[in-house]
Amino acid sequence: MRKATRRLALLLTALLCASLLLTGCHGRRVALEDAAGEEKTVSEIYAIPEEFDTSRNYEISFWAKNDTNLTQVAIYKQAIEDFQKLYPNITVNLRLYTDYGRIYNDVITNIATDTTPNVCITYPDHIATYLTGEDTVVPLDELFTHEKYGLGGSEVRFDAPTAEEIVPKFLNECAFDGRYYAIPYMRSTEAVYVNKTFVEKLGYTLPETLTWDFVRELADAAAAKDENGNYLVNGQKVMIPFLYKSTDNMMIQMLRQLDAGYSTAEGEVLLFNDTTEELLQTVAEHVEREAFSTFKISSYPANFLNAGQCIFAVDSTAGATWMGSDAPLIDIAEDKLVQFETAVMTVPQFDPENPQMISQGPSMCVFNKEDPQEVLASWLFAQYMLTDAVQIAYSQTEGYAPVTTKAQNSAEYQDYLARAGEDNDLYYDIKLQATQLLLENTENTFVTPVFNGSASLRNAAGQLVEEVTKSVRRGDRVNAFTIRALYDEMISLYRLDQIVSSAAREEFGTLPAGAAALLGALGVCWVSMGVYVTVGRIRKKKLAKSSGND
Repeated sequence: MRKATRRLALLLTALLCASLLLTGCHGRRVALEDAAGEEKTVSEIYAIPEEFDTSRNYEISFWAKNDTNLTQVAIYKQAIEDFQKLYPNITVNLRLYTDYGRIYNDVITNIATDTTPNVCITYPDHIATYLTGEDTVVPLDELFTHEKYGLGGSEVRFDAPTAEEIVPKFLNECAFDGRYYAIPYMRSTEAVYVNKTFVEKLGYTLPETLTWDFVRELADAAAAKDENGNYLVNGQKVMIPFLYKSTDNMMIQMLRQLDAGYSTAEGEVLLFNDTTEELLQTVAEHVEREAFSTFKISSYPANFLNAGQCIFAVDSTAGATWMGSDAPLIDIAEDKLVQFETAVMTVPQFDPENPQMISQGPSMCVFNKEDPQEVLASWLFAQYMLTDAVQIAYSQTEGYAPVTTKAQNSAEYQDYLARAGEDNDLYYDIKLQATQLLLENTENTFVTPVFNGSASLRNAAGQLVEEVTKSVRRGDRVNAFTIRALYDEMISLYRLDQIVSSAAREEFGTLPAGAAALLGALGVCWVSMGVYVTVGRIRKKKLAKSSGND
C-alpha cells in the first residue's frame, strides 16, 4: 500500500507540474524600454550640403536583390551606367544577393563595424532594426522636399518624379516613427495561380473572388484517390491541392481579413490569440486530409502547378513568369509539364466584399556616413532608380508595378500592358494578368506596423503555420495544449517576450475549459491523496500507541 501511495503521489505531482509548465511563463511581461533617448531632428542626424561638390570623386556601394534573373541584373547594371554618365564623379559598386534575408543579416553585421552599404534594397521591417544603431539610416523627409536635390529638384540631372508622383499608398509604407526612412522601389502582392482545368474537372466553377471556404472545399475534394493510391483529378501519385509560398503572409492576411489581432502601431504583439489558434486548427485539419502544404516543406508552388500536381499555388505576383504551361521560366523537366488553363486571382478572402491583401516589394534606404557629400551622392543614385526608364524596365521582368504614377501613366507602360499575350516572354499573359491584379487592387492592399522586432514577428507568424503543418505530417496531435505550447516556443525563439501585450498574454494564457477541468481534477486528487496519507499516519500512530499500552 505504501509503495502504491508513493507512486500515485509522484505521478500526480508530475502531471501537475507538466500542466503548470504549459501556463507558467504566460504571466510575465517585460516592458519594452525606450533606448532611443532624446529624439533628434532630421537635420541633426543628417545636414544636407548647400551644394553638391562635383569636384570630388565618390565611390558608393549598392546592395540589391534579384531572383537569379539575369534580365534584372542587366537592368541594374544599365541603370548604374546611365547614372554614371550623368554623374561621372560618382562610381556605384553593385553587390547582388539572391535573398533579402542575407542582405538584412549582412547589414546588421556591418553596422557594428561602420561598413554598411550606401544604398540598400530592403524592407521597412528590416530598416526598423537597422535604426537600433545610432543614426544609421538617413531620414529622407528634408531630402524629399529639398529645392535643389530633392525629388524633382532643380539641380537634379535627370527627369526624377516629384513626391506627388509617387503612389501615395506605396510612399506611406516607407514612413514610420513619424519620418520617411525609405523610398519604394517596386511593388507586388500575392496572387493565387489556379489550374482552372482541374477546377472544372472536379465539377466546380471559379467564383469572381476566391474565398477560404471555396479553396478548402475544392482542395479537400482534389485529395480523393482511387484504389491504387492515384489521385483522381490528375491520375498521379502526387497532388498538393493547396500550396502556399509565404506562410507569414498567409497568417497575416487571414488575421487582417478577420479583423483579429496581429500587432499595434505602437509595437505590441497581438498574434498569439484565440483567432490564430482557430486558424491553426483549420490548417491542421486540411493537412491531415493531405490538402495543404507549404513551400518550406514541399518546394516551389510553380513546380507542382506546372506538373499538374497542384490546383491553388499561392506566390507573389513577382513570381508570375514561373507560373503556367507556357511560363518563360519553367523550372521542371519538359516531360513533367502538363498543359492546363491558368487563372490569376486574388488571395482567398473571408469577406469578398471587403478584400484585404498584403502589399509587398522592395524599398530603398540610404545609410548615413561621416561625409555629408557622400550621402548626397547616394541619395541622388537612389532617386535615379525612380526614373521611368528604370521603373518600367524592371517592372517588365516580373509581375511588379512601378511605384510612380509618372511611370504607370506613361505611354510606354500603357502600351506594354495592352500587349498581353503577344508572346510568352516580355508580354507573357500570366505575368501581365498578375500586374493588372495589383494595379486594380492597390487600394485593397495593406502593410503591417513597423517597429524594432516586427521582422521577427513576421517570421513567427509564418513559423506557426509551418510547425503545425509539420506536426500533422509527423502524426502528432494538434490541439489547444500543443498550440499554446507552440506560442511559448515562438515567443522564446524570436525573442518576442518583451513586446507581447498583456492583453494577449491574458488571452492565450487562459487555459481552455477542458484543460482547466483537468487541473481541477488533479487538484482534487492531490487533496484526496493528502487526506489519505494523513489519515493513514494517524491510524498508524494509534495502532503504535495501542500496542505500547498492551
